[in-house]
Amino acid sequence: MIQLRLENFANARRFEGGESNPLRPVSWRFEGGEAASIMGPSGSGKTLLLRAISDLDPVVGNIYLDGKERREFSGPDWRRRVGYVAAESAWWSDRLADCFDDVNIPLLHALGFKDSHLERMVSGLSTGERQRLAILRALGCRPQALLLDEPTAALDAGSAATVERVIADYRAQTGCAVIWVSHDAAQSRRIAATILEVNNGVLHAPNRDRP
Repeated sequence: MIQLRLENFANARRFEGGESNPLRPVSWRFEGGEAASIMGPSGSGKTLLLRAISDLDPVVGNIYLDGKERREFSGPDWRRRVGYVAAESAWWSDRLADCFDDVNIPLLHALGFKDSHLERMVSGLSTGERQRLAILRALGCRPQALLLDEPTAALDAGSAATVERVIADYRAQTGCAVIWVSHDAAQSRRIAATILEVNNGVLHAPNRDRP
């Protein structure tokens, strides 16, 4: 079973003026098939944690996937295995079809799209449509761990429920570990057995801490 494990791990990036990032080193493990929700006020370090885990920022400490340390993977291989969906998705072409090597058509339909959507321009999509398609893109790499930064913030209730169901199905089918940042306490209770909080730069479980 896949496990994502952090040991004294934190984002090492510094802001302008030399201010250190607010996230303190954390040791935690996320089990395969587990969904963990991370909550906390804006600016508390939630996004910095996801960016550090996904190898987008320099880090201190160690991180392991399935018992192998990050340094044993190439950067592209790590980012395929540890998928990251940012709060605002980035696209390298305005033609949507150019942004996919391959498309899982059943998953495209499950997320509420038709085949014809692939011929549309990214600039013509709503924020919510781009987010759902970013999830499609991430799942297309078959990640072993999936990091989601408020993926449903721009969605209506029906579309948010669709995304929650798709992620739950993928997790059940593959044993993927899911780390989901959310500001919605009700959503966190629906999607995750483990709810974590970031307060004053410290990641902890309100009712259950474990290494």
